[in-house]
Amino acid sequence: MSTQQQTNGEAIAVIDLGGQYCHMISRRLRDLGVRTDILDPGTSKRDVEKYAGIILSGGPRSVYEPGAPKIDKHILDAKRPILGICYGHQLLAQYLGAKVEAGKAEYGKTTLKKLRNAGSLFKDTPSLQTVWMSHADTVRELDHRLVPLAQTDSCEVAAFRDPSQRIFGVQFHPEVAHTAFGTHILENFTRRICRVHRHEHVKDRVARLITEIRDRVGNRSVFFFVSGGVDSTVAFTLCARALPRDKILGIYVDTGFMRKNETKELKSLLKTAGLSDRLKIRDESERFLNALKTAVDPEEKRKIIGRLFVEVQQAAMREYGIDSKDWLLGQGTIYPDTIESGGTSAAALIKTHHNRCDEIRQMMAAGKVIEPLAEFYKDEVRLIGAQLRIDKRLVNRWPFPGPGLAIRCLCSDKKRQNVIPRSLPDKFSDYEAVQIPNRSVGVQGDGRTYRQVLALKGPLNYARLATLSSLVCNTGQDINRVIAHVAGSVELTKGYVEPATITRSRIKRLRDADYVVRTIMQRYDLTHRVWQFPVVLTSVSFDGGESVILRPVNSQDGMTANFARLPVNVLRQIGTEVIKIRGVDAVFLDVTDKPPATIEWE
Repeated sequence: MSTQQQTNGEAIAVIDLGGQYCHMISRRLRDLGVRTDILDPGTSKRDVEKYAGIILSGGPRSVYEPGAPKIDKHILDAKRPILGICYGHQLLAQYLGAKVEAGKAEYGKTTLKKLRNAGSLFKDTPSLQTVWMSHADTVRELDHRLVPLAQTDSCEVAAFRDPSQRIFGVQFHPEVAHTAFGTHILENFTRRICRVHRHEHVKDRVARLITEIRDRVGNRSVFFFVSGGVDSTVAFTLCARALPRDKILGIYVDTGFMRKNETKELKSLLKTAGLSDRLKIRDESERFLNALKTAVDPEEKRKIIGRLFVEVQQAAMREYGIDSKDWLLGQGTIYPDTIESGGTSAAALIKTHHNRCDEIRQMMAAGKVIEPLAEFYKDEVRLIGAQLRIDKRLVNRWPFPGPGLAIRCLCSDKKRQNVIPRSLPDKFSDYEAVQIPNRSVGVQGDGRTYRQVLALKGPLNYARLATLSSLVCNTGQDINRVIAHVAGSVELTKGYVEPATITRSRIKRLRDADYVVRTIMQRYDLTHRVWQFPVVLTSVSFDGGESVILRPVNSQDGMTANFARLPVNVLRQIGTEVIKIRGVDAVFLDVTDKPPATIEWE
C-alpha cells in the first residue's frame, strides 16, 4: 500500500472498504501523476482534512448488513470532495438519506447512459459509454438534494452528486481497464474537482526497488523460490541485481505439476540472463503428489501446496548449511495475490494463494519474508522486467500459477452426479444447456462465490455467447461460469460428474492438453494476442472420459478480464487435437468474464 506522504495537500485519501479493486484506484491515480494514501475505514475527519480529496472504495458487503464497514460520518463535513465507488457509492447515498437495497445484479461490462446534468465528473465523456459493474445492491429513492447523473438498464442510479458538498457516487468501477472512460473520470475528479496538480513520476523504478531491497536485506541473504513464471523471475532478478552473488540463492522446485518442458526451458532462459549459477533445481514431485492425492477442496489444495513449499525450503536450507537466522525467504508475490487472499482488513477471501498460507503468514509476521513486487500489478511487473532486460520470452510469457497444474486439475469426492437440463430464453433456443454439478470459484460484488457451471452446445458466436453468459450469471444465484462446447461427439444431457482426485495420469492428460494449446497458438503466432491461457481438466464425463476446458483471457492487470475471442478456425483446431488425447471426451471454451468468474477455476 501507499505510505503516507509528507505533504498531503496535493494527495488523495483512498479509504479501503474491502474492495478487490481498492489498490487499483491508487495505481490508476499513480499513472495520472497523483499521489495517494490508502487509509482504514476508521480514519477520522481530522485525518482526511490534510488531503485534497477523498475516494471511498468498493467492498464485498451490503451497507445495510450488521457489521458492514462504515466511515466516520463527520468526514462528509470535512469540506473535501468525496467520490464513492460501488460500495462507497452506496454508503454515501445511505448517509445522505437514500435507500440501498438488493437489486438486479450486474457483473462485467454494462452500457452507461450519461444524463444531461452529469456535470464535471463526466465532462468530455460520451453520452453512452461502457463501464464495469460488480454489484448486487442498488441505490434507490435519492433524497431531493441529490442529483442523478447516469443510469443503466438495470440500475436507475448509476451515479449521483450532492451539489452542496461536492460529493459524488458511481456504482461502476472507473479504476478498472474495462471501463472505457474510467481514467478520464478519475482525472476529472482529481484535476477539475479536487484541483490536484501532477507530480513528477519516479523515473527509475528499478533503481528505487534495488535500493529498497538492499536496505531491507542488510547483512542477511535471500533464499528465493523461482517458479518459472513472470513474477518470481522478475523478483529474483531484482534481488540478484541488488545483492552480491553469495547473498542470494534461488530454488526451482519441480512439483510434478509443471508444464511440458518447463524445467528445461527455464534453465535455458535463466542461463541467457546470467542467473543459472544462482539457481538450484529440486525434484520434489513425489512429495507434492503424495500430499495432494486425496485433496479435493480448492482452498485445501492451495494451503497444502503452500505448506509443502515451506517444508522444501526448510529441508533445502538444512541440506545447503544455511542458517535461517541470517536468511529471508524471497517471493514473487504481486498485489492481486495479496488482495484475493483477503489481504486487507475488510477484503473478502477469494482464494488463498500458496504464498499466503498460514506458515508463510507467520514468517511474514516475524519479518522473515521479502516481496519486492508486492505493490505492483502484472503489467507493471512486465515493464520492470523489460527495464531489467530480461529475455522477452520470460517477461511476456503467459502467467502460470505457483501451484501449477494442480489447481487446474479439478477434483470431486462426491458420488456420481448427472447434469441437469436448463431452459433458456426463446432467443437462445438454438442452444442446448445443462447445469454441471462441478463448482468453480468466482468473484461477484467483491466477494467470493463457489457455484456451479452452465454448459452450452450451439453456434460458436462470441457476441451471443457473451450476452448469454452475462444473462445467466447476473440473474441467478447458482451459476458463476458458462462454458461452450467446442469438440467431441457428445450429448450434453448424458453428461455426469465422477469422483476424481489428483493422479499422475490425470496430470499427464492435462499437461498434454496444455502443450497442444501452446503449440497451436505459437504456430499461428497468436500467443501475444492472449494475456493468459489456463487449460482445465474436469471429471465431467460423457463416455467414460473427462472434459478439457479452455480458458483464454485478456486483461491488463489480472483484476478484471474478458474471455479472449480466438479465431474460430484456430479454436476448432485446438479442440480437434485435444480430443485425440486418451481419456478426453469433450472440449469446452470458458465464455465468462472476470467478474463474475475468476481467471483460474480454483
